[in-house]
Amino acid sequence: MPELNISADIVAVENDKRLSALKSDYEALGENLSRRGLDIETITGEVEEFFVAVPSWGVGTGGTRFARFPGQGEPRGIFDKLDDCSVINQLTTATPTVSLHIPWDKADAKELRAKGDVLGLGFDAMNSNTFSDAPGQAHSYKYGSLSHTDSATRAQAIEHNLECIEIGKAIGSKALTVWIGDGSNFPGQSHFTRAFERYLASMVEIYKALPDDWRLFSEHKMYEPAFYSTVVQDWGTNYLIANTLGPKAFCLVDLGHHAPNTNIEMIVARLIQFGKLGGFHFNDSKYGDDDLDAGAIEPYRLFLVFNELVDAEHRGIKDFRPAHMIDQSHNVTDPIESLISSANEIRRAYAQALLVDRRALDGFQQDNDALMASETLKRAYRTDVEPILAEARRRAGGAIDPVATYRASGYRKKVALERPASASGGGGIV
Repeated sequence: MPELNISADIVAVENDKRLSALKSDYEALGENLSRRGLDIETITGEVEEFFVAVPSWGVGTGGTRFARFPGQGEPRGIFDKLDDCSVINQLTTATPTVSLHIPWDKADAKELRAKGDVLGLGFDAMNSNTFSDAPGQAHSYKYGSLSHTDSATRAQAIEHNLECIEIGKAIGSKALTVWIGDGSNFPGQSHFTRAFERYLASMVEIYKALPDDWRLFSEHKMYEPAFYSTVVQDWGTNYLIANTLGPKAFCLVDLGHHAPNTNIEMIVARLIQFGKLGGFHFNDSKYGDDDLDAGAIEPYRLFLVFNELVDAEHRGIKDFRPAHMIDQSHNVTDPIESLISSANEIRRAYAQALLVDRRALDGFQQDNDALMASETLKRAYRTDVEPILAEARRRAGGAIDPVATYRASGYRKKVALERPASASGGGGIV
């Protein structure tokens, strides 16, 4: 049994308060779905088996380039972060793996794995950091990393990614995510073609070191921190990268890394069609890469993304196993609460997508019945699936209402007493 950071008795007491109402709501929803030819037990079982990784850096308070306002009980390092991540998984039963960021989370691999085992946590994709300088490194990434004009700087960035692979192998990870901040701030500053050639050559070296059972995820980002041009700026460039590198290379889609009004669900469909969808970083945005809580702004868009994923499952796409991870910055909320909420919203979108009448939708699409095709999606989206989510959590030993249970546990106050207050007021995310 994993070590619990919140007493099982607290979870049981909080669940008892809500069990009767949940049973009534679950039965009512089951009857409603039955009339639509859907079995609530089947859907609940599928939801219970859907998991999303949490980012180690997400449990710390984030910030903008202007300021950061630390919260109470900030994690002091990776082992505190893992404790916080275990609370999210305990209450949601949806987040059994953690994605590490190196060098932020660098520690003895045996100690990392042992801590994960104690808490019942595994490790998802490794994340390399060549978008900021680590203390004591020989060459700066101010003007780029994998695409830098200086060969020694590129070699340093390559070596860092190889180190991430070695750490990942030791702790049980099976993927490496590469995002770079390389780009330019002024017209003429960088030669677009040569910069991309240097990037591809660097990625080839990283790809060569990838174990046979690993996957490499390249992540695109339209802008920031480079405000004029970005080396890996959109899904088309991302696809070229994955296609160039080989069968273990895939595209990672961050929902916040797109221009406003971009049809992200169509991008997802295209990458599925050509076998290069590696996975997701889930978050939400209003203007750009805001890293807001998943489902906070456009929950319907999140549902439409999952509609494409469930459609691919329905069609039996070969070797279809996208990775799912949350990637958010929490500036004004308790990060644990935000991650709990986001995990729930991601499962909600998945559950709603499972309710889509695929046969009816296919027929309406074939007949060019735009209105009824849209209504078929909306009917699934409008269904309140919260009883399914709550029951899936309860059956797996989690909380019927995870945020309320978290608050009742007093966990934040407890760790605030144990962890020194952070005095940092500078800008930048953690």
